Amino acid sequence: MLQVSKIKAITLDLDDTLWPVQPTIERAEQVLADWLAQHAPATASLLSESAMRSQVRKAVNLAHPEMAHDLSALRRAYLQRALGQAGEDPALAHPAFEVFFAERQRVTLYPDALAGLAALAARFPVLAVSNGNADVHRVGLGAYFVGSVSAQSCGVAKPHIDIFHAAARALQCAPHEVLHVGDDAQLDVLGALDAGMQAAWINREARAWSHAQSPHVSASDMAQLCEALGLAA
Repeated sequence: MLQVSKIKAITLDLDDTLWPVQPTIERAEQVLADWLAQHAPATASLLSESAMRSQVRKAVNLAHPEMAHDLSALRRAYLQRALGQAGEDPALAHPAFEVFFAERQRVTLYPDALAGLAALAARFPVLAVSNGNADVHRVGLGAYFVGSVSAQSCGVAKPHIDIFHAAARALQCAPHEVLHVGDDAQLDVLGALDAGMQAAWINREARAWSHAQSPHVSASDMAQLCEALGLAA
């Protein structure tokens, strides 16, 4: 059961918790493809085939296991490799990544997300904790967060307990004083529970829970979570 009286701060996942990430990535991929078609046409042609995209990604992942937690570094390495294979300038990877990254920050919030986030932030310090590379300031939500901890900045990704403990330290709280909120059963809920936090599962698709450990609270959206916390959203 959720113990609201013990909560001093909130850690909050971003992708698929505040906005659907797949449409965002698909749009960013298309913007990147359009840019490559203009500035690196041979690379654009190479990456137009899904099998080739998979091959390049696999090669980068194998060559750079140390980047597994850093999606931005992996994306740049992917672009460098593709440009090199196509016989074009690998230095174009930097501006190409910036085009992708800018579009990746253009998110469409779930209808309940902004009011829910505002209600949480009015009551608790809220820290973003994400494996992705969204920037809360560039997506326009920076005013609601006291900061962020990412897999890139921490060196490990969820569900590793170290990223949750880093978040608790950033909030100057003990782990048991933090409620982590996220959509992913393993990465968010089980990771937070293993780290000693309370955990809230945002379950927008009414999925069944299939793990031995259970979240302290499940909610269909941010409004229902706020209701469970006694907040008006």
